Parts: sequence; structure tokens; C-alpha cells
Amino acid sequence: MAAIGQTDQANHNYDLSLFSTVLNDGVLPAVSFLKPAAYQNAHAGNSDPIDEQHFLVTEINAIERSKFWSSTAIVIAYDDSDGWYDQVSSPILNGSNDPKVADSLVGDQPMCVSAATNPAIGVSGGYQDRCGPGPRLPLLVISPFARPNYVDNTPSEQASILKFIEDNWQTGRLGDGSFDARAGSLLNLFDFTATSGERLLLNSNGTVKSAASIPIG
Repeated sequence: MAAIGQTDQANHNYDLSLFSTVLNDGVLPAVSFLKPAAYQNAHAGNSDPIDEQHFLVTEINAIERSKFWSSTAIVIAYDDSDGWYDQVSSPILNGSNDPKVADSLVGDQPMCVSAATNPAIGVSGGYQDRCGPGPRLPLLVISPFARPNYVDNTPSEQASILKFIEDNWQTGRLGDGSFDARAGSLLNLFDFTATSGERLLLNSNGTVKSAASIPIG
């Protein structure tokens, strides 16, 4: 556990319980990715919305109670949605022309093949099987700096989270066809000129437990 938050070349993957430990000890890394246990990940086959809600409320409340909250941004993102309820298809920004993905799977859809052969789109980095973006997904930002009651229309994707991290810590782009280079920015979701923000704590059922304004900046 002593290696958590250290700058080196190690693969820092840890049990979720250790996040609570380093948060309470005041040694939280600058960036953390939290993945819930299977029973709380909202996948219909092994979870449900209430279990997911309990995970989110527990972790977000803990972060808001910590000394880090005044300079923290929490991004809630999802990896799939099935897409059946979405009436608008995302524009294809990267094509793929793989005739057979695997022995048991058919190849790319016509819209992906068409994008791959379109000189204006093509196949980023020459890597097949990355057609997309796919169906639209929820993305929420919770932060003292988040604009209240605001919905941003900037096209974004999961790589936008990585882009935000890269820009904030000036690490540069990954390169080699990575989508962080073309991803939309999350900056419109924030107001970094604000001098006060909210600490909103929730009960496990999602109702408001307490709300208070806190100084930031």
C-alpha cells in the first residue's frame, strides 16, 4: 500500500477497499479510477440500479467528506448501454473494415466499412475493430467547480476523460491513433473562476442528507 500515489512505472491496480484507506489517510493519488464490484456495476445480468446507487453514494460521500473535496472532480462514466432506447445514432468518427472479427462473429457493419473507406474518416492508426463512437452514454461530473444545473452539448466520449487528465497534468497525448487526440473537451462542464462550491451528501436511497457551500480556489 505504501506504493499507492507514487510516481514510477509500476502497474498500480489495487483492491477497491484500499481506496478508502488512502482517502482516510490523506494520501490519495492525483488520479484514481474506481470500478465497482460486479454486484454494483449496473450490468443487468449481475447487478441492479439500487446496488449501483449504493456504490456511488458511498464513494462520492466519502470523497466529499475528505480534505480533497475542494479541488476534486468526480466523473461518472459507463462502458455500454445496449443502445436500444437511443433514437439518435452517433456520427462515425473512426471506421473499421474487418471482414471477420472472430470465428463466431460476423465482420464490421456497412456503416463502419463505409467510414473506413472514406478518406475523410479512415481507420485511426490503421487499427481495425474500433468503429465508433457507439451508442450515447451518460457522463456526469460532480465537483465544487461543476456548473450547476448545466447540460453540455459538446460531443464527448470516454477518451474525453483521459484528455482532461492529460491537459490538467500536461502529460501530452498517447499518440499512435489513440482517440484522446480527437475527443471533445469536458472543460465546458466546469467554472474554474468560482470561489465557492457545494458539498451535497446523500442518503443511501438517493435523498439529500445535507448541503453546504464550501470555499474553493
